[in-house]
Amino acid sequence: MHAGGAGSPSWSEGNRVRPLIHGATYFARLHEELSALQAGDRVWFTDWRGDSDERLTADGPTIGELLARLAKAGVEVRGLIWRSHGERVSAPMSWRSNELLSRQINDAGGEVLLDQRVRLFGCHHQKLVVIRRRDDPSRDVAFVGGIDLSHSRRDDADHRGDPQAVAMDSRYGKRPPWHDAAVELRGPVVADVLELFAERWNDPHPLDHRTPYRMLLQRLADMPRHPEPLPGTAPPPPPAGPHAVQLLRTYGMKHPPFPFAPNGERSIARAYTKAFSRARSLIYIEDQYLWSEEVAAGIAAALERNPELNVIAVVPRYPDSDGVLGGPPKRVGQMRAISRMRQVAPDRVGVFDLENNAGTPIYVHAKICIIDDIWFTCGSDNFNRRSWTTDSELTCAVIDTSAGHGEPPAADTGPGGSRPLAYGLRLQLWAEHLGLDQNDPQLQDPAAGLKVWNAAADALDQWHKTGRRSPRPKGHARHHITEPVPPLQRLWADAVNRLVVDPDGRPRRMRGSTPF
Repeated sequence: MHAGGAGSPSWSEGNRVRPLIHGATYFARLHEELSALQAGDRVWFTDWRGDSDERLTADGPTIGELLARLAKAGVEVRGLIWRSHGERVSAPMSWRSNELLSRQINDAGGEVLLDQRVRLFGCHHQKLVVIRRRDDPSRDVAFVGGIDLSHSRRDDADHRGDPQAVAMDSRYGKRPPWHDAAVELRGPVVADVLELFAERWNDPHPLDHRTPYRMLLQRLADMPRHPEPLPGTAPPPPPAGPHAVQLLRTYGMKHPPFPFAPNGERSIARAYTKAFSRARSLIYIEDQYLWSEEVAAGIAAALERNPELNVIAVVPRYPDSDGVLGGPPKRVGQMRAISRMRQVAPDRVGVFDLENNAGTPIYVHAKICIIDDIWFTCGSDNFNRRSWTTDSELTCAVIDTSAGHGEPPAADTGPGGSRPLAYGLRLQLWAEHLGLDQNDPQLQDPAAGLKVWNAAADALDQWHKTGRRSPRPKGHARHHITEPVPPLQRLWADAVNRLVVDPDGRPRRMRGSTPF
């Protein structure tokens, strides 16, 4: 399925991909699929954080209740959740929450394990769910994206926030509005997602990564050091649609190495680098961070080569934790990334953030990139060096092959007009963010998009400046301005950014360069 970090993963054709925008939409689909399972069916998942009491719908059930009920009913439930670094080191990345979810499912007969087989100071950030039916492979489905099974994620287009919220920077309020995305996959690619899960599951190295502290935590959590073997694999599901999907990954180099990626894997970074180089009219990004100069360098090079190319990025207004120590390293990285792009094309780069109708900033957690309405990605990786070199990540690159044969699935972008799936996804996102109807002619041409975004953000910014006396303009978009980092803070913030916040997990000979 993949080249273990040496080449590019192959494309899987004959699939049907459905973008799921907002956590409430994703949770509702997950609830629908899981609730229909019967004894002998199988569920596998990975996650960065899971909260057992997070409700999948307003009336429940909780994720822990539903998965435990399935395990008791004879459904095979297996999962890998990141162990986390512990409350004191990684709050609010709570290992206690992950442990509670795993205990609840395991007590019911499932097998959900805490996995710490990562690079030093790295994490398992992949988020996937695979559901396979015992008697009907055509109903098999996988979900991949940026949405954890945890608090704060169940928000919708109104962006009032999840009633079960995590603590964040106070400017997001007690129920932070949350923008997120995933994709639903049907067809042969479901088997590829399961293979990725199996690679991690079957890694022979201990789950506690061979450190006494981790071994103690594993014993206290009543967790084995090695998972039980997986059953034999079933044939891939039959073809389901016209979409080609490429599963892209990051695995950092570590000791002991991943047996399936002994030198690490950076296919996410390489795919983006290739796609940027082929972009012609638009690179559209929704990202939690956008704070690596190496990432920005690939976009800047594309802007320099192509004077017709525009870049639109949507990011959070503030970091999730923007304290005296945590904020400056994050902000200095973002300032430099945005500056790198704007130095090349100041009038062709637009960076925006979002707010709901009450004026509360929306935390952008989605990880989406759309290029020329042809190629798009959705997954767990962010536009930063950590996601592209250090943490375990999974992203789907998608091309719709239903609009003719001008673009072979084995290429990233190329000749031809827009494709229905990528085009429709962009329209959906832009219509929501800009307060327009999806059929509005202003949204049709990706090359003219930056003008529409600038006009919407100008109007909302001006409305705030003039005291909000007139009716509120449409949309959620405002111009993004990263809060400056004073020179004295930069003395230490640069080092913290480079070593802790956004580390480089590439081989030593490659660090400090742009190739991945």
